[in-house]
Amino acid sequence: MKSVVKNMHLKRWLTSIVALPFLFFLLYKGGAFLFAIFICLVSIISLREYFRIVFNDATIPPPGILLFLAYITGPAIIFASFYRLFNVAILLVAINLIFSSLISIFYLKKDKSILEAVAKQVKGVVYIPLFLSYLVIIRSGENGIESIFLILGLIILGDTGAFYAGTYFGRHKLAPLVSPGKTIEGSVGGLGATLLGGMLFRYYFMPQLNLGIAIVFFLCIGIAGQAGDLFESLFKRRAGVKDSGNILPGHGGILDRIDALLFASPVAYLFMEYLF
Repeated sequence: MKSVVKNMHLKRWLTSIVALPFLFFLLYKGGAFLFAIFICLVSIISLREYFRIVFNDATIPPPGILLFLAYITGPAIIFASFYRLFNVAILLVAINLIFSSLISIFYLKKDKSILEAVAKQVKGVVYIPLFLSYLVIIRSGENGIESIFLILGLIILGDTGAFYAGTYFGRHKLAPLVSPGKTIEGSVGGLGATLLGGMLFRYYFMPQLNLGIAIVFFLCIGIAGQAGDLFESLFKRRAGVKDSGNILPGHGGILDRIDALLFASPVAYLFMEYLF
């Protein structure tokens, strides 16, 4: 058991060592537009992994045109947000639902569960590209680079803190029906790491932030991140899938890596836009 855990830790660290420098370079040198393109790519891969999970037990595969519609709607939402066309982004979600509904009418005779497929597709478009679009908005705003680094840092610290606290001190299950491996001790460790890392970041880089609001912000990001992690675990468990993919050794798929970030992004935007 110890060797398995050690091997898992090694894979996670090696993947991080390779991926993080690329991410840092992208944020510092790539510019807001290249960052938006990168988020579009992440969105498409994550949607593909999401569809693989939610349609894992489907008797009849969903119509390809339904999935294709999601793949083109997602990047459109992200770029609408990049250009601050927020009404257009929401309109695209509505248009996606309208076209998906029209598709369901023509496929109803062939597949009686088409409405469930439409619901899963629409949920995926909201859950992944719409939520990711908040990162693009934050990056293109004032102090965008620092803000993205802060959000990513908080998520990484929370995930790492929860992983190691749960591995070495976990005794009490947090949500056994959703994710048997997660523990209360791990959750507390993750929140503690998020809060500690956030306070250090504030002290060195953003001392102008109000202390009380900053603490609430860090805790909310930590809680939202853990909720996002559990939400992905919920539909993975229902589908009987362990990981969303295997593109990242030791981490699983892209969706496994951004599940916490998806829920944390709109929370971060709320604080940064209206409370800071």
